Amino acid sequence: MRIFFLLLSIAANIKILAQDNNSNPSKLYEYNKDATTRWSSPENKNGQRASGGTENNSAKGHASDPIAAGESRSLLDVQGAGIINRIWITVSDRSPEMLRALKLEMYWDNETKPAVSVPLGDFFGVGLGKTAAFQNACFANPEGRSFICFIPMPFRKGAVIKVTNESAKRLSHIFFDVDYQVVHDWHDEYMYFHAFWRRDTATVPGKDFELLPAVNGKGRFLGTNIGINPNPAYGEAWWGEGEVKIYLDDDKNYPSLVGTGTEDYIGTGWGQGQFINNYSGCTIADAKKMQWAYYRYHIPDPIFFQSGCRASIQQIGGDDKQKVQALLKSKTPLIPISIDSVGKLFPLLKDNKSLSNPSLPTGWTNFYRSDDVSATAYFYLDSPTNQLPDLQPLAIRVYNLKSK
Repeated sequence: MRIFFLLLSIAANIKILAQDNNSNPSKLYEYNKDATTRWSSPENKNGQRASGGTENNSAKGHASDPIAAGESRSLLDVQGAGIINRIWITVSDRSPEMLRALKLEMYWDNETKPAVSVPLGDFFGVGLGKTAAFQNACFANPEGRSFICFIPMPFRKGAVIKVTNESAKRLSHIFFDVDYQVVHDWHDEYMYFHAFWRRDTATVPGKDFELLPAVNGKGRFLGTNIGINPNPAYGEAWWGEGEVKIYLDDDKNYPSLVGTGTEDYIGTGWGQGQFINNYSGCTIADAKKMQWAYYRYHIPDPIFFQSGCRASIQQIGGDDKQKVQALLKSKTPLIPISIDSVGKLFPLLKDNKSLSNPSLPTGWTNFYRSDDVSATAYFYLDSPTNQLPDLQPLAIRVYNLKSK
C-alpha cells in the first residue's frame, strides 16, 4: 500500500502521474484504456511487445548480465513518452566498495548530460554503502539483498538508464526490472526526476555541507539521505546539532526554511537511534563504529520552488562545556557557537565571546566541527537536465569505507 500512497501524494501535489486511476487505491478495480505497461529486464530489454523469454524456449534463459570492469550496461533505452514507476536491482557483489563503484545514470529526452549520476547503493538509500533491510515510501532494501525505487520518473522523448562498473573487478551478475508505462498524452505540469550525490571527507568548521548545490528552474525538492562518519578526534561528543537549511528562489544569505537540529529534521529528538518510518528514519545508528545513515522525504510536506533551490546542513556538534574546553586545549578543530544553560541560550559568535569568559555559565555547548559526510539529494525539475557538478571520482567515493 505504501507504493499507492506515495504515487497518490505526488500526483496530487505536482500532477506527475498521467493516470490517476493507476495511483488511487480506491480505483484499483477500474480499467484504464490508456495504460500500456512495459517491463525492461535481461529477459526482455526495453519491454518489447510479445518478446519476453525468447532465449531458452521461454524458460529461464537470460535472467542476469555481467558487467566487466570499466564496462557500462544499459537497463533501459527507449524512445517516446512514459513514466517509470518502479526500479528493482540486485547484484552479486554488495560490498560497500562495489556499491560505491557502480555508477547509476539516468538520461531524459535524449540529453547528453545525465539527470541522475549517483553511486548505486546511495541512490537506493543505502547510506555509507552498507546494506540494511528497510522499506520506506521511496525505497526498499528487502532483507538487505536487493534495491527498489518507487519514485515516479516521467520522460517526454526518451529515457536511458545505465550502470557503469568503475571498479577494477568484474561484476558477475546484475538482475533488474525497470517497470514503466507508455504515456499517450504529455502534460506540461510533469517534471523530470533528478538526483545528486556528494561527499566531503573532512568538512570545514563553520562551512555548511551542501546537500544540493544551487539548481535553477521550477521544481520540487523531494528529500535526501545522509551518511556520516563522525571524526573520532571529538571522542563521544554528539555530532548531530546541525540544522538543515533550504534556500528557495531568491534567498541569498538566509534561507526560507530552517530546522532546529539533525535528529529533529528526521522527526526524532535528544539523540538518534535506528528507526524506519515512511518519510523519515535512520537505517544505521552505530555509536561503537561511529556511523549513522538517515533520510527524510518531503512527500506529505512538499517543498516547491519557482526559480531555484539550494539545500545544506550545518556541521555542528555539542557536549558539556568542560569537555569542549578540553577539546580546544588539545587543538581539536572546532568553533564554539553557543551555551545552553537550563534553557537559556548564550550566543558566542555574535559578540565573539570566548569559552574562557568568566561571565559565561556552564552548560551544553554547541560547536562547529569537521566530519566525513556524504548525501544523496532527490528533486524534480522542469528541465530534463541540470548544471550540477559531475559525480566525484571513485577515489573519493570509496575512501576509508568501513566494510564491517
